Amino acid sequence: MGQTEEAKVSCLNILTYHRELLVSRLRSIQCILDNLMGCGFLCEEDVEIIQKTATKTDQVRKILELVQCKGEEACAYFIYIIYKVCDAYIDLQPWLKEINYNPSEDVAVMKVVNTDPSNRYYGKLRHEMSRDTSFIMSYGQQEETRLQDLYTDTQMELLNECNESLGFLESLDQLLGEHAVFNPQGETIYVMGDAGVGKSILLQQLQNLWSKKELQTDAVFFFKFRCRMFSTFNDTEHISLRDLLFKYNCYPDHDPDNEVFDYILRFPEKILFTFDGYDEIQEDLDLMNVPEVVSPEEKAHPLQLLFSLLCGKLLKGSQKVLTARTGVEIQSRVVRKKVALRGFSPAHLKTYLELHFKEQEHRELVSVQLDASPHLCGLCSTPLFCWIVFKSFRHLHTMHDSFELPETCITLTDIFLLLSEVFLSRSASPAPSLLKKRARCASETFKVGLRPLTAFAKLALQGMERNSFICSQEEITACGLTEEDLPLGFLKAVSEYDDIESPSTFEFLHMTLQSFLAAFALVLDEQAAASCILKFFTECSRKRERSCLPFNFCISGSSKPSEKKPFTTNEHLQFTNLFLCGLLSKAHTSLMEHLVSPVLLRKKRALLKSYLSTSVKSHIQGLPHYKGDEGKKVHVLPNFLWILRCIFETGSKEIAQMTAKGITASFIKLGYCNVYSGDCTALNFVLQHRQKLLGLDMDNNNISDYGMKQLRPSFCKMTIVRFCVNHLSDSSIEILAEELCKHKVVEVLGLYSNHITDVGAKLVAQIIEECPKLRILKLGKNKITSVGGKYLASAIQKSKSIFDVGMWGNTIGDEGAEAFAEALRHHPSLTNLSLSANGITSKGGKSLAEALKENSCLRIFWLVQNELADDVVPHLAELVQANTGLSHLWLINNRFTVDGIRHLAEALSHNTALKEICVKGNQLSEEEQKLFLEEKRLRFH
Repeated sequence: MGQTEEAKVSCLNILTYHRELLVSRLRSIQCILDNLMGCGFLCEEDVEIIQKTATKTDQVRKILELVQCKGEEACAYFIYIIYKVCDAYIDLQPWLKEINYNPSEDVAVMKVVNTDPSNRYYGKLRHEMSRDTSFIMSYGQQEETRLQDLYTDTQMELLNECNESLGFLESLDQLLGEHAVFNPQGETIYVMGDAGVGKSILLQQLQNLWSKKELQTDAVFFFKFRCRMFSTFNDTEHISLRDLLFKYNCYPDHDPDNEVFDYILRFPEKILFTFDGYDEIQEDLDLMNVPEVVSPEEKAHPLQLLFSLLCGKLLKGSQKVLTARTGVEIQSRVVRKKVALRGFSPAHLKTYLELHFKEQEHRELVSVQLDASPHLCGLCSTPLFCWIVFKSFRHLHTMHDSFELPETCITLTDIFLLLSEVFLSRSASPAPSLLKKRARCASETFKVGLRPLTAFAKLALQGMERNSFICSQEEITACGLTEEDLPLGFLKAVSEYDDIESPSTFEFLHMTLQSFLAAFALVLDEQAAASCILKFFTECSRKRERSCLPFNFCISGSSKPSEKKPFTTNEHLQFTNLFLCGLLSKAHTSLMEHLVSPVLLRKKRALLKSYLSTSVKSHIQGLPHYKGDEGKKVHVLPNFLWILRCIFETGSKEIAQMTAKGITASFIKLGYCNVYSGDCTALNFVLQHRQKLLGLDMDNNNISDYGMKQLRPSFCKMTIVRFCVNHLSDSSIEILAEELCKHKVVEVLGLYSNHITDVGAKLVAQIIEECPKLRILKLGKNKITSVGGKYLASAIQKSKSIFDVGMWGNTIGDEGAEAFAEALRHHPSLTNLSLSANGITSKGGKSLAEALKENSCLRIFWLVQNELADDVVPHLAELVQANTGLSHLWLINNRFTVDGIRHLAEALSHNTALKEICVKGNQLSEEEQKLFLEEKRLRFH
């Protein structure tokens, strides 16, 4: 029943012939009714008759009857609507192809408006999301800053399942793409990062781009949730998936037949979710007593709906983006890909500075202070802290005759005191005259604002004590806060938790601010026993099992909760302890004595000092120690890092000296402890007081160039310097070269997987030449070419101490290989060398083989993943026959054929020292490999 030309086949006849097919497949009638009535083919009375019909199929039959009664033109227009609104009538698109439908010129000029409920909801969602995401939080509720005026990308590092780097996203558009997907069956993109690194603002930008149709995705519906919302539900509260989606985003309009939800269920791949702050879920729900949710119609506790969505039990195939703080464990089987936010790079920080300060004078003033303080730069690499510093500078510089950031080493406590001063100054006095500004007096601002500050602090502490980040209007009033206090900026309204238009739920501007104010409450409280200041230290000292419970349960249903609150994280309590140390430090004595009794202040400070002294000793003594080649080792736990941060906030030289003295191990491992650049000042604050030499392993952290600058004073004592996988550039190597060459005690230097170029390689070569104790060098996976390879080879040739060099994953090529060949010839100490994955061809291989015939020291040589072919085999065979003492030769993943391997096998029969030649992954079939089964030292597996 094809239709190549509409004139040949009557549309009326088509509708008659395919009537039953249309009745069975036509699901949505709203758009058809609207357009037929809009063009005058149906009147209101016709529509009312249709809508009063009992079932959907009967309604379709009625429409067909009426349309056919109206004649050929109405029938042609009816088919044209289905053709134009293809998304709404996706089930009928194959039918249109089957009848070879092609609209006539007459019907093609007729207007069709897509009023399908799903399309309307798409428009409504975009409008609502645009409204909600176009502005970012600011100080007071009356202030607004456009997102696009301030948003700056941060470093977004892609990770694999083992948390190894896969490079960086170039833009947010790539977040939803296929690149770096390590689990195609997973549906959740997991974005992790430290407090304040920009997880929420990244999601806001993602949502805003979608609302403007600027996000590269085919997602039709976008639902956003904040995970802390799920802590507001009672244990007995149950809702359906439909209500969860619509109630906390927006409801569809004019959708009596639930067509929008039906679309969501039919096409989950068109749905995108964001869940912000998975670590903020605080819930007592016993998962084992709640059945798994697999039916979208079934009512369940919202937390169970959340887990079922994330695990793919509900809306399988939908896309999810989940954020959480670093360290929160999530089952790999549900994670599609993983992204770690690393904060601002120097270029990002410069961009952010230019967005904040339009005046050249202010930009230069802040830039000078940033350049003068590596620690401040390190803090400002965290977007939240940078925002506070810049906004505080701008506000206080406007208010007062002169304001500069502190010249001494600024702490996190200093930053949040600045923010609080800005908030309190809004009500402390009228706006300054344009002609006359006031002298700044922070203590006076805090004294005048003590009443609201105390009330906000009390509210924050109450939330901390019950693990809550949300507060009600009743709780706010009970703490003594008034309507006039709310616009100061400490709190912001969050209407998504409320059922009514007028918001009655609030939260602090940021969780870290709540921690700061809770610490302030502990200091200000003159009623409770002084020892109460230590309550959160006690809580944080308890050992917690790292748990993946939510996903374990959803996937297997076999895990048993080990604690009443299995999802509780204590980082907010750790921050409270840190701020308590800062507020009770000597540096802030003059301020705090204006707010609390000096006698009580001294008592609390003495208690804190005593506790820190004891806890540091017990923590260090309780760590597992073991002996190795480098001496007595200790692998510290992440909690030790929090102790160091607290000690730094106190500013107490005495506690720092005591801590340094208590570290008896000669080698400290801080790998995988989530150390960022700002922590390096705290680490140096303690290590600089150590008298003995020390080895330090900080592999797999995020210290960056800012952190390296802060560690400079401690390098004089370091024998082992391991900074692999730390985002270091050549500027960090410049600092290392200067310090290590000055003190000449370094024995091990690990710089694997950073961003070191030939410039840095030249500096490393200087270290090799000038440090006579250097034994081990790891420089793999950097950006070193043949130029840098020559520098390094020349330095290695002169060294009489070095015995292990790793260069895997650079690009030194044949020129670099030839330089290393000269270094190897007659070298007295080098026993281990890896030149794997360096683009070395047979030309470079020949040079290396010839040189090694004159080397009796090298024992392990790796040439894995290069481009060696059979033409280098005669030279390698001569090397093997020379019996130089080489014991392990790895030639995995090169281009050798069976002929080349046969030549090596023959040479191996004349060698007694070689234990193995690994040739896995070359160009041999399984049958060809079997030819060499008798030579056990030739390894194919």
